[in-house]
Amino acid sequence: MSLLITNAMILTMTGETVTPIHGDLLIEGDLITAVGEVPAEKKAQADEVIDAQGMAALPGLVNCHNHAAMSILRGFSEDLRLMEWLSQKMWPAEARMTQEDVYLGTLLAAAEMIKSGTTTFADMYVFTDSVAQAVIDSGMRASLTRGMIDAPDGQEMRFAEARALFEKWNGAGDGRISVMAGPHGPHTCPPAFLQEIFKLAEEFNAPLHIHLAETTEEVEIIRREYGLTPTEYLKEVGLFDHHVVLAHSVHLTAGDIEILRSANLRGGIAHNPVSNLKLGCGIAPVTSYLQAGLTVGIGTDGPGSATTLDLFEEIKAAAWLQKVQTFDPTALNASQVLHMATREGAKVLALDSQIGTLEAGKKADVILVDTHAAHLRPHHDLTALLAYSANGADVHTTIVNGEVLMKGRKLTKLDEQALIAEIEERAKQITAGI
Repeated sequence: MSLLITNAMILTMTGETVTPIHGDLLIEGDLITAVGEVPAEKKAQADEVIDAQGMAALPGLVNCHNHAAMSILRGFSEDLRLMEWLSQKMWPAEARMTQEDVYLGTLLAAAEMIKSGTTTFADMYVFTDSVAQAVIDSGMRASLTRGMIDAPDGQEMRFAEARALFEKWNGAGDGRISVMAGPHGPHTCPPAFLQEIFKLAEEFNAPLHIHLAETTEEVEIIRREYGLTPTEYLKEVGLFDHHVVLAHSVHLTAGDIEILRSANLRGGIAHNPVSNLKLGCGIAPVTSYLQAGLTVGIGTDGPGSATTLDLFEEIKAAAWLQKVQTFDPTALNASQVLHMATREGAKVLALDSQIGTLEAGKKADVILVDTHAAHLRPHHDLTALLAYSANGADVHTTIVNGEVLMKGRKLTKLDEQALIAEIEERAKQITAGI
């Protein structure tokens, strides 16, 4: 099957600056085979044609950190400090969640992400068979992790589930699923426990996905326990010898940043501005990370905390926060932040050989953003409009691996209304009395 997108304003995201080109894009099977100019004979042979007049074509957005199934708990616990939010609301509710709940919650998150232009997400959760099945059924691309903490009960089960995730799902869905090893965070994973997780990652030649310095409380816990910052602690145990996704990284010192720079860090930082703001965690010094040569992508965190999976909202927040933190309106410009949401996010997840840019040979993960609306006119600077004015509701078409998952705002693989009805009923049962 071949799909021809015509008359688009194409942002390939390949260069350091973003210069839209007007032209066509050809998808054959699961690959992009031509960008800009498509041979006439290929145009004539296309099985399907989408006229993208007035639309911007760009790589599907990459959500570098998520707990997707928490969509079932969206809006349940608000305006609390992180540890209160977790201990009083989230953990009791999650203890009631079944495999089916996780499947439905992940499907609901997938529907939201598809409708707002995200084609790939990195997830850390439990009941990972259910998460993976939801990825298969939704058509999305995902990097999945079984979150692991050092607790006295269930240790063997956690490792068994993490191993099973690799053995059963890595490469599944025509390659749409990849798997990482997932130590939860420095304050929940002592050295010996981390070493066992490193062995698992090495066995499967896999990256790691971990929370880092999300809150000042975490920083204080590690300092009391080890006399180190969380980053110093992870350096000592050897984490940075691996490709690693560092979620949040809000409270890193200049010394911590130098550690990451000196380590020639493979992977990078998953910046979650909306969740960090909403939970009062702080503002990550993203401009300092970029100046140090670190790779930074964007994530949403779980919809239980951020309450939205619209990555366009994260794009805005990321840029605005750096400008206000540095008192510099030139900090984190439109081009940089769009790269973070596409190409750089793919690098963080070790998927940049497949996705993140629009070029021949890459997987066909493409979104079309309709720019006809009043809030996206006139087109003085398309890059700035997409970074600062667009929102997820402007996404017209979402394509993953060459398959159209949404066209004209209509999902093609998921029954959105039936899913919502089922979720509403389950959410009431999960949260009753908490």
